[in-house]
Amino acid sequence: MRFLSMVRVQENTGQVPSERLLTDMGKLMEEMTRAGVLLDAAGLAPTSDSVRLKLRGGRISVVDGPFTETKEVIGGYALLEAKSKEEAIELSKRFLEVHGEEWDIDCEVRQVEEPDSENGCGAGKALDS
Repeated sequence: MRFLSMVRVQENTGQVPSERLLTDMGKLMEEMTRAGVLLDAAGLAPTSDSVRLKLRGGRISVVDGPFTETKEVIGGYALLEAKSKEEAIELSKRFLEVHGEEWDIDCEVRQVEEPDSENGCGAGKALDS
């Protein structure tokens, strides 16, 4: 099963990763990739460099960042291969532990719905359910 582990950060703190964090994160990602449990991972650019697309009443609008109404944003992600949700949680804990005591971050872990060969939606569920 695949799980998406999304790291939520307070974007406006000005906090940047230390050299130690970058080194330790690199080692962890290398170890997890070799073990076959990390499929992909990356940090994300700040919302000041982002856009948000909205569909309302059949019309699409594009809003440039930063998004001041958003307190927490997804600052990075890891796509994991795990046997269970519990294993995905344990793998995600390792990403959080690398950050140490100086970071206050949250992590959301969600199972990726596998494509349903009949209708193309994840596990046969409608996108709006």
